[in-house]
Amino acid sequence: MSTCLAYGVHEAHAPLEPLRIERRALRDDDVAIAIDYCGVCHSDMHYVHNDWGTTRFPCVPGHEIIGRVTAVGPAVSRYRVGDRVAVGCLVDSCQGCPACEQHQEPHCTQGMTPTYNGLDRISGEVTLGGYAQHIVVREPFVLRVPAALDPRYTGPLLCAGITVWTPMREHGVKAGTRLAVVGLGGLGHMAVKLGVALGARVTVITTSPGKAEDARALGAHHVLLSTDPQAMKDAANSFDLMLDTIPRGHNVNPYLMLLGRQGTLVLVGALEPLEPIHGALLAINNRSIAGSLIGGLQQTQELLDFCAEHQVLPDCEMIDIQDINQAFVRMEKNDVKYRFVIDMASLKP
Repeated sequence: MSTCLAYGVHEAHAPLEPLRIERRALRDDDVAIAIDYCGVCHSDMHYVHNDWGTTRFPCVPGHEIIGRVTAVGPAVSRYRVGDRVAVGCLVDSCQGCPACEQHQEPHCTQGMTPTYNGLDRISGEVTLGGYAQHIVVREPFVLRVPAALDPRYTGPLLCAGITVWTPMREHGVKAGTRLAVVGLGGLGHMAVKLGVALGARVTVITTSPGKAEDARALGAHHVLLSTDPQAMKDAANSFDLMLDTIPRGHNVNPYLMLLGRQGTLVLVGALEPLEPIHGALLAINNRSIAGSLIGGLQQTQELLDFCAEHQVLPDCEMIDIQDINQAFVRMEKNDVKYRFVIDMASLKP
């Protein structure tokens, strides 16, 4: 067992502050990682504030981790000291159920173990995340970072990136796919970049005219203002797949009308109840609504390799760990384009 410095909270709504945490001694299949960078996710803020009423304290957030291997257990074969590696949203699952066997570990029938705010499957201790100097993770849940990826900007691929990549792959996005992206935040801007890299015709749907220029700069081919009734009417039946990245409950009926025959709207942002859905909008054109939650380990590695090959990286603002509370305030105001990443070299005694 070892200790390291981290940033976390002991109660809801408290400012994040330095604290000492313990990391377990290496088990046979463990990898010890010195953390270089950690992305900042909206869910980090929700857990710190206990917005969902499920936070275990103390809470150390962070599940977009990029670092270097410092030690390995005797059964580890894939990694050596010095390797550049990544850890995403989960650090364990049963590895034996149908979901795990099909590389869909987030849907483990026994429940996945999240990188933070979960319970270790062996010790029962609360997992603590990447706003820290070090972390210890089972080898199967450690990902390889391709040399062609800039490690400073790779972290958000492990959450925002994989969240939109998974439905794109599952719904067969390819050259010519008519893809709509609702919302242009951390998830939305990655959906645009990845959709364009896959060859799709990408339209950003937004309530803000001011985001049109940003959307086109990211590679979007079209921008549709959802506040323009005529434009929305003209766009009816236009899309094969729609990724809805709005992070709260909302009315999806206006967006369903935009789907063509057998089109699908995938919810990747809202983890809250939606407003009532008009059944006729699903029956017409045989439309569907689906949901998607991050992605499995195999798919996440595929994403990292794809982004290295095509040089797709999120737009990030680097911050010191001492600025994390201000970053949370700015996130609440949507004052970031499009993700914060903590330079963990700033975390010093």
